[in-house]
Amino acid sequence: MGHPIGHSRSPALHSAAYALLGLPYLYSAIDTAVSDLEPLLARVRAERNWYGLSVTMPLKSAILPLLDAVDPAAASLGAVNTVVVDRSVPGGQRLVGHNTDVTGIVNALRFAGIGRAPTSAILGGGGTAVSAVAALKELGAPAADIFVRGTGTAGRPGNVQAVDVGAAVGLDCRVRRWEDAAAALSSYHVVISTLPPRAADPLAALVPPSSLAGKLLLDVAYDPWPSVLAAHWQRNGGTIVPGIEMLLYQGVEQVRLFTDDRVHITAEVINVMCDALGVSRR
Repeated sequence: MGHPIGHSRSPALHSAAYALLGLPYLYSAIDTAVSDLEPLLARVRAERNWYGLSVTMPLKSAILPLLDAVDPAAASLGAVNTVVVDRSVPGGQRLVGHNTDVTGIVNALRFAGIGRAPTSAILGGGGTAVSAVAALKELGAPAADIFVRGTGTAGRPGNVQAVDVGAAVGLDCRVRRWEDAAAALSSYHVVISTLPPRAADPLAALVPPSSLAGKLLLDVAYDPWPSVLAAHWQRNGGTIVPGIEMLLYQGVEQVRLFTDDRVHITAEVINVMCDALGVSRR
């Protein structure tokens, strides 16, 4: 659920896993704006045949007050990308929020060869950015600069939530102006773009190409791929990690949550999910 949602590869990813596992789950994309959230969740509660929901932009924070409970890790981030329908409550059910984006980012970067993230930057300050903050902390980054568009609370640049999350997890975060991003990006070892598709494209023409060798870019937007920024990065010697890798790893964790640990996520399950996305098998 999210808006826009037509580009999502999640239906293919999840459907492949449930088919292999022999589960009669139907997984489809539901175009959902913030104003549609409350009626959709009311439908989920009324129909009583749902296992869960995957949540994407712009709903990751907006959905929080509509849930019955939120996993502590997701609550600390203020962002949910997964809702599990918990039927363990006698005579009822609860909608419980989780966040698997952190796992998705961490595993995508580890598969790319990142052992410990040194100097790091994040593009964007929304719901995925807070997950990137937590992921960088897990990867051992000492600090992160967050480049944001527009102004936040009290006219300060950026999204204060991401800075607050950094403080909560012990990662020193500094908000920087979007106008300074292009000139600064090549100075970081790891850059994570959490922006929607095409939003980071204008930076490509402005990022100096001479110092991108050995630098890594994870662009969570995977359609179209490569993004203009990713193509520029790779063309000039940098390493790129497609957002589809993050989608894969966060999706594996979602499958575990939606099946309530009733199934074992084997290498075979992960492989069919890889095949559904067209990425190399693990």
